[in-house]
Amino acid sequence: MEEEMKKRTALGISSLVLGIISICTCIFYYISLPTGILAIIFGAIGTHKTGSKIAKAGLITGIIGVCLCIFLYISMIIIISLV
Repeated sequence: MEEEMKKRTALGISSLVLGIISICTCIFYYISLPTGILAIIFGAIGTHKTGSKIAKAGLITGIIGVCLCIFLYISMIIIISLV
């Protein structure tokens, strides 16, 4: 029983850490997108299994990281095309 709880907690914590990494490295798409997608997946699984607030925070930070990365690269493409 205790081992199963550790696995559930690990999903939430790993989701939060990956989401924070995704936000901090949003300039580098090759780091930000995979970590953001993994944060979303782990956060969704952790939230579904336990309803953990840490997993939900990881899910949110993963979404923010992916959105920041996409917004940054779309805006760079638009700026380059206008110049």
